[in-house]
Amino acid sequence: MKLLFVGDVVGKPGRKALRVLPALIQREAIDFTVVNIENAAGGFGVTLDVFSELTRMPVDVFTSGNHIWDKKEFVPLLNDLENVLRPANYPPGNPGRGWAIQQGKNGIPVGVLNLQGQVFMANTDSPFRVGEELLAEMKTRRPDLKVVLVDIHAEATSEKQAIGHWFDGRASLVIGTHTHVPTADARILPKGTAYQGDAGMTGAYEGIIGFTVEPIIHRFLYQTPRAMETATGDVRLCGAIVDVDETTGKAREITSIQERVG
Repeated sequence: MKLLFVGDVVGKPGRKALRVLPALIQREAIDFTVVNIENAAGGFGVTLDVFSELTRMPVDVFTSGNHIWDKKEFVPLLNDLENVLRPANYPPGNPGRGWAIQQGKNGIPVGVLNLQGQVFMANTDSPFRVGEELLAEMKTRRPDLKVVLVDIHAEATSEKQAIGHWFDGRASLVIGTHTHVPTADARILPKGTAYQGDAGMTGAYEGIIGFTVEPIIHRFLYQTPRAMETATGDVRLCGAIVDVDETTGKAREITSIQERVG
């Protein structure tokens, strides 16, 4: 079966890029689609209106990251939305869930696990320990579960690579999000897990990680805050397509993608 993972959707340009999903899914014969949406509303979080727009897209599971908490009106809904994930290793008591199992077009169950790194990030629990526990729980709930995708939302490439090797042979795909820059390291790890350090963002590449240039340069020059706006030009959908043997959960091939839009 084929999995499609789409990297961080940044603002209106990123949502515009998602309009190519139906054609992309048909062209590549995709069975299951996962999209990270933590930056979908103006670059920070998700609103009710934006989520309503996103649900019209052919997406099976939405993942996220640290910015999922930014729009306060959306946070309580995380308890009710079974296909919207937040990083699983935030402290207990937070709304939402960190994993889901949904059925692909071909009837095969697919597990999706959302984790967040600790290096240069919020003080969360270990993604290694929590990921280990939740993977076991997922397979207890669905003993026939073979195909598993892990979104590791993290800053450090070393931590992402470590998570990839931690799950090697136990996940079909481990893919990084958060840094918005697609990495050129897509490969199959020794035990059969597909890996890419960062899927890249889905948004406007003319700016800096999806935002206009001037405010970000201002921050670096003066070390003071300035309002950020999403860039608008050179819009791309970025991510990866993974061909998985559904009988074993092992990846056969991973292909990074960049689809220019408009």
